[in-house]
Amino acid sequence: MPDLCSQNNGLISVLFQFKMSDRRDPRVDAYIETAQPFAQPILKNLRRLMLEASPLIKETIKWGFPNYEYKGILCNMASFKHHCSFGFWKANLMEDPMGILGKEQQAMGHLGKITALEDLPGDEILIQYIKQAIQLNEAGVKAPVAKEKSDKPALTMHPSFQAALSSNKKASSTFENFSPSNKKEYMEWVNEAKTEATRHKRIETALQWLEEGKVRNWKYL
Repeated sequence: MPDLCSQNNGLISVLFQFKMSDRRDPRVDAYIETAQPFAQPILKNLRRLMLEASPLIKETIKWGFPNYEYKGILCNMASFKHHCSFGFWKANLMEDPMGILGKEQQAMGHLGKITALEDLPGDEILIQYIKQAIQLNEAGVKAPVAKEKSDKPALTMHPSFQAALSSNKKASSTFENFSPSNKKEYMEWVNEAKTEATRHKRIETALQWLEEGKVRNWKYL
């Protein structure tokens, strides 16, 4: 006689996997497939945990790498030549009972440089932190905005950068949709160039990155 309990568990598993696949963004599939071989199992595991943590979470691509959202951004992950990174959007507001956050000073992201699955906290720990991030967004908690010091002169955009943006609709649209801090990073980078040749090169690079939806320091996320 068939084991009804086993059949029900199997059906639940199938339905859960269907719901998970329904929330997958094909662009993330492509991102993982083009990552370095060492990075692919790391990215797949992080992706699995994000989608398993809650059926409310959806994935997307922002700034050229995978982001996970529920009532705003929760987390993001990225792969680089020799390591991966994983970050919580509101890490500075999260409790850290296991001491896994706050490594951004030593490396990129909040979990340090991830080069193998063994570098990640346990699944249960990460899911606990992901659910905490969900609760912050559910409660509508906003990340604090850093205040500019009043004794500093207002930052202005270099005319050459402004002219270049005005002639590139895609880059300009990306820039305008960035946060003030992300805009500032680009503007400071261009303004601080020591020569016109360096400034010209930085503007060209900035336009390329903006067309790709990247923040100035995308390599360090």
